[in-house]
Amino acid sequence: MKKVKIENIEYEIIKDYRDAFNEEEFINKCTDYFYEFDYVVGDWAYEKLRLKGFYDDNNSKSKPNNKISTLDKYLKEKCAYGCKYFVAKRINL
Repeated sequence: MKKVKIENIEYEIIKDYRDAFNEEEFINKCTDYFYEFDYVVGDWAYEKLRLKGFYDDNNSKSKPNNKISTLDKYLKEKCAYGCKYFVAKRINL
């Protein structure tokens, strides 16, 4: 699996659907806002990368709409059909 480091946070790309992961774009878009999330999901719309943070289902900060178990629902309801996307998991919690 591919790993990427931003600041002192390391992520592992655990899903790269349709070759969506672009390291340079991810590093540029992933601001400190996303650092607290267990997962960062990136999807492409109109050739622009969008990011959304998700928590592990057992994380006390998780809410119904940002648990990683709701990823499929998010992809179906909030993303373009069949869009390219990737899932980055924070590995140094």
